[in-house]
Amino acid sequence: MALAVGAYVLWGVLPVYWKALQAIPAPQILAHRILWSFIFLLALVLARREWRPLREAARGRTIAVYSLAATLLSVNWLTYIWAVNAGRIVETSLGYFINPLVSILLGVLLLRERLRRAQWLAVALAAAGVGWLTWQHGALPWVALVLAGSFASYGFLKKTARLGPLHGLTLETAMLWLPALAYLGFQEARGQGRLGHADAATNLLLVLTGVVTALPLLMFAAAARRITLTMIGLLQYIAPTCGLVIAVAVYREPFDRVRFVGFLLIWAALGVYSAESLWRSRRAGAKKAQYH
Repeated sequence: MALAVGAYVLWGVLPVYWKALQAIPAPQILAHRILWSFIFLLALVLARREWRPLREAARGRTIAVYSLAATLLSVNWLTYIWAVNAGRIVETSLGYFINPLVSILLGVLLLRERLRRAQWLAVALAAAGVGWLTWQHGALPWVALVLAGSFASYGFLKKTARLGPLHGLTLETAMLWLPALAYLGFQEARGQGRLGHADAATNLLLVLTGVVTALPLLMFAAAARRITLTMIGLLQYIAPTCGLVIAVAVYREPFDRVRFVGFLLIWAALGVYSAESLWRSRRAGAKKAQYH
């Protein structure tokens, strides 16, 4: 529980980290995040002498799956970093509240899964919330939808992937490492590179993006082995809740009545979804105990 809560809190306060790098263009922050994440993760794999899964994964279908996963992850990271530094943290929070419901829809569309009535109600409430926000603002909340869609699709791919979190993310960042390095080299040649040309604190923050990326992931992976998926599902709302509180209380982003109504519909959807999942889990546990 402590590991799971810690991971979600770290993800939830991540906007503060990206805000500290606000003077640096989002594509450069993304490139540094990929570069230093790969170096940090590779060092962990080598230190644990667990490079065999990476070597065995270097095959056609596995590489194709992880290439697509790496692309989705880079889209998600770039959108998130840009949105935070553009003063749209509230929208990022909305995206991660919507994310589990998008995952449900992917299960229906791609895996032919059947939804129970309460799940359909949750999806309908979420759709109503997005529709309300679109109607009131005259435009789709695209930041939220891109974040939710890219991460839900990433999660769908990872569901069928062969590697664990550490090796999977290592392989994904390895695929993005050379393009990231080339981009940073190009920016440096143009005189627009920031690493080594900024103050010491900014340089350190750029280098530590690898640790900031990997640490909550490893904490989450350790927690997922020890507690139920239902509990993981309920705890995941800690991250977007932290993001929303930081956006409104710290950075004074607007959260008017219109947004509140939209979020209220999303929260109602999550409440229905979580309550139904918890009830199903307890009922299954009770039946299992009765059987034994």
